[in-house]
Amino acid sequence: MTHLTFLGAARTVTGSKYLLQHGDTRVLVDCGLFQGLKELRLRNWQDFPVPARSIHAVVLTHAHLDHVGYLPRLVAQGFRGRVFCTPGTADLARLVLPDAARIQEEDARQANRHRYSKHHPALPLYTEADAWRAVTQLQPLGYQRPIEAAPGVTIEFSPAGHLLGSAYVLTRLGGGRTILFGGDLGRYGRPVLPDPVDAVQADVVLVESTYGDRDHAPDDEGGRLEAIVRETAQRGGRLIIPSFAIGRVGDVLYGLRRLERDGRIPVLPVYVDSPMAAEALTFYRARVSELDAEVRPAEREVSAFCTERHQIVDSPQQSKALTASRETAIVISSSGMATGGRVLHHLEATLPDGRNTVLFVGYQAAGTRGRQLVDGAREVKMHGRMIPVAARIARLDSMSSHADRGEILRWLGTLLARPSRLCLVHGEPGPMDALKASIAARLGWDAYTPSDGERFEI
Repeated sequence: MTHLTFLGAARTVTGSKYLLQHGDTRVLVDCGLFQGLKELRLRNWQDFPVPARSIHAVVLTHAHLDHVGYLPRLVAQGFRGRVFCTPGTADLARLVLPDAARIQEEDARQANRHRYSKHHPALPLYTEADAWRAVTQLQPLGYQRPIEAAPGVTIEFSPAGHLLGSAYVLTRLGGGRTILFGGDLGRYGRPVLPDPVDAVQADVVLVESTYGDRDHAPDDEGGRLEAIVRETAQRGGRLIIPSFAIGRVGDVLYGLRRLERDGRIPVLPVYVDSPMAAEALTFYRARVSELDAEVRPAEREVSAFCTERHQIVDSPQQSKALTASRETAIVISSSGMATGGRVLHHLEATLPDGRNTVLFVGYQAAGTRGRQLVDGAREVKMHGRMIPVAARIARLDSMSSHADRGEILRWLGTLLARPSRLCLVHGEPGPMDALKASIAARLGWDAYTPSDGERFEI
């Protein structure tokens, strides 16, 4: 008997977790953190639906927190198996998991110090010690190298083009049945990462639906980014870019560097106020063979991710000084949905001033400050107080690393035959239902949208 249970990313974009039970074997594909709405975040505190010790292995598609961020919590509950992922994902997970733990511990300390939490004392979801224990269980595995991850369950990674090391996972079960876990699907024809490879035929296919109701704006060769930088500089303001520390920071820096090189924007100081992002960029440079050829540095060029006045902000003291400064500059800081981290201090300082611009360059989940701002909120709560919003709020979805509707349909079209069951995951209900209709119209397939906690037999 084989069952698949949806424990996250079902009618929502966060908390990706899929529990595969094949006979007595249990394998968890992705181990993501719930983010955004409070009712989702509270689920992170619940005990796992099955004993953590009963899970034989975990398989990760990539290193974003909504796919790996629950892993230290699972380890703290007793999981002791191997965690399979690509080498690129292992590199990045060793950064993001301890960093996420440090942020949670610091947030708990701040809440206790200033007494703005309803819980006394406020506790972190997991500690840095839990995170370091979790990364010792990582088992790197290259692309197209099948391995038996657990009794009767063989896995194989293929490049997904979403993030360094990102993959979709073909799972072969005893008896010949197959499941394709799509993870997050990357873009076609975008810089930095190669296109996702064609899909692999499987009986059951899971695919994301984050942007299932829209197509990204056509590539304008950086025109919108150019206009935002120029207009902010002309006002004498600051451009604050909340960005996912791994992946998106590199995309933003590469875009700014091209505009500078072509003389399309003024050469401004560009601060990367995220030690984790700075370290992640070293992995991108070390794995340059996995990137697009155009991103590989030219002769005498230090890096494709360095602007002319590029500066890394290392210490908390430097970050505080940068926050207090009113110099016209570009500041890239995490987190990408403004849910925590150093970017909150920059937003507190810049949101009340109409000369400034805040530019969001990725998906903003429901319930996050980023979503509130792009939806037009006139004030947002940070560190226990309300901050008025006078700065200009901009959004640039064309820089997203998630496939849009057309790209998802293109990838599905590479399947040689219709799967027996196609499951849409990692999407809010509106985009998910719209994609289901598009799949029916374009491919003639019926797609299934699993509910949270639903289990079906394979």
